[in-house]
Amino acid sequence: MKICFACFFTSLICIQLNAQTLPVARNYEAAYNKQTRSADGKPGKNYWQNTAHYNIRVSFNPVTRVVSGSEDIAYINSSPDTLKEIVFKLYPNLYKKGSQRDSPIDTADLTDGVQITNFSVDGNSQKLKEAKGTNMSVQHVLLMPGQQMNLHLDFSYILNKTSHQRTGMVDDSSAFIAYFFPRIAVYDDIDGWNRTPYTGHLEMYNDFCSFDVNITVPKNYIVCATGDLLNAGEVYAPAIAERISLAEKNDNITKVIDTSDLNAGNVTAQNAYNTWKFKADSVTDFVFATSNHYIWYASSLVVDKTTQRRTRVDAVFNPQHNDYYNVIDYARKTVESMSFTFPAWPFPYSHETVFDGLDQMEYPMMVNDNPLEDKTDAIALTDHEIFHTMFPFYMGINETKYAWMDEGWASIGEWVISPMIDSSIVDDYGMNAYNHSADYDFDEPITALSTGQKGENYFLNAYAKPAMAYLYIKDMLGDELFTKALHYYIEQWHGKHPMPLDFFNCMNAGSGENSNWFWQKWFYDRGYPDLAISSVKQNGSNITVTVIMKGSKPVPVHLTIYYKDGTTQALHQSIAVWEKRNETSISFASSKKITKIVLGEVHDADADKSNNVWNAK
Repeated sequence: MKICFACFFTSLICIQLNAQTLPVARNYEAAYNKQTRSADGKPGKNYWQNTAHYNIRVSFNPVTRVVSGSEDIAYINSSPDTLKEIVFKLYPNLYKKGSQRDSPIDTADLTDGVQITNFSVDGNSQKLKEAKGTNMSVQHVLLMPGQQMNLHLDFSYILNKTSHQRTGMVDDSSAFIAYFFPRIAVYDDIDGWNRTPYTGHLEMYNDFCSFDVNITVPKNYIVCATGDLLNAGEVYAPAIAERISLAEKNDNITKVIDTSDLNAGNVTAQNAYNTWKFKADSVTDFVFATSNHYIWYASSLVVDKTTQRRTRVDAVFNPQHNDYYNVIDYARKTVESMSFTFPAWPFPYSHETVFDGLDQMEYPMMVNDNPLEDKTDAIALTDHEIFHTMFPFYMGINETKYAWMDEGWASIGEWVISPMIDSSIVDDYGMNAYNHSADYDFDEPITALSTGQKGENYFLNAYAKPAMAYLYIKDMLGDELFTKALHYYIEQWHGKHPMPLDFFNCMNAGSGENSNWFWQKWFYDRGYPDLAISSVKQNGSNITVTVIMKGSKPVPVHLTIYYKDGTTQALHQSIAVWEKRNETSISFASSKKITKIVLGEVHDADADKSNNVWNAK
């Protein structure tokens, strides 16, 4: 008997959860038919993803800014498809003359792009066609399902100096070097090859791969990178190597490199060039940073009490940037909060390094953060970027299409963790923008593809709106059940490539609660949030406040009762009250004189706050 798995999927959702279904696009329907994904949110029995091992040897000359190297790639086709081309991503071609870009760059940074020579497939030399922007297609190959292909190439390009876009020179002798190596694009069960060009605005989508990387730089230049350093004793002075080892075992802050070390010139081995050897397994990217005048503060902490596994946390920075001396504390507290409070999942990597750069960007085990004078801004930036460790890196999100699946989480992570670091912080990142622009003509649904969004539309749908939605569902389910549901999602999809329906279905299955009504309203539908106090009725000491939902986006009900004696009282209802109605009432008893009642808190979106205050007569 032939089964229609798309029909089965629809029926299963209705039977198991007894509620509405969410829209299923045709490419998702095909995935359910092929059983690569399933109705309960788990990867299907036929789920697959491709992978590769990269053996990279790269050199960087800070004077000429030339990045050059070679790589051997062992690419494994785990898909059921025969691949007749291999698509590469050449991200540095953002700076290539004639490439498509979302914003202008300094003409001094325009180059001829990535130069590739000595390209071979399974030992056979092959001539390449010129890359179109950041995509390069290798034709006339044949890679059968379950088979491996071995590729070799040499590459070089000039690192950008002034137009720092997630990567580039930080100063004349410091650089953050990301997206530097030619990599094979993702081939997945939803879209096949990821052919979306990198134009500077949208972020990345990469497979989980393993990396062995040798990085050669001049003496006195240190290297920080994704993965574990294998030869600290060869590239660092003995005292520095000893401090690194100490920091990995110590809760206190260790000054691995201080200004006195820089002045003495005894940081690295005194060879003309040193080669730093790193290894990283099951990560979506590999980046490195280098400088000859940065200091390094480090600490470590237990992130998994069951195994006693530790994570080292680093702040590597220009000693002239005074705010950075505290970044080590912010970073350490973020890793601790992530491991034990939100999302309460052991930090998955051996280190997290915050490097003093010119951007605000995340990478596996690395962060490129600009210095900030304001303490609140520095804390929020630090925890936001580190929170990305879970989304998109541990979870393998397709940021190119679904920015809300990672930026939204980093935004709620910022809201939750910043006050843990400093209790005076009230982080309202994105709230004012959404309250002002909700349901304007450019305000598309969150699930509209990120590839078609720019400016404020992209910001609202990637950052602000999904963060609110995650916070509201957390409030409705309660911390314990929400954490259980989120952990179910993480358990099913870490190290894989979850898509939107996988997330929604996992949250439903993991909580045992159907929230499709909410996912529909907040993620698929247009509309705006607007609650209003409709009436306040008093009968002796009994007071009833009626609140109506004038808009179509459900938000929690938070009422603050202000009394004449200066005291206040807080009342609350979750978004659950809006599932089947547009009006709710909250009753309470008080003999004290009320002066006013205010509706809403800082994270309660509301497009019209003029109807949120009731003043006693």
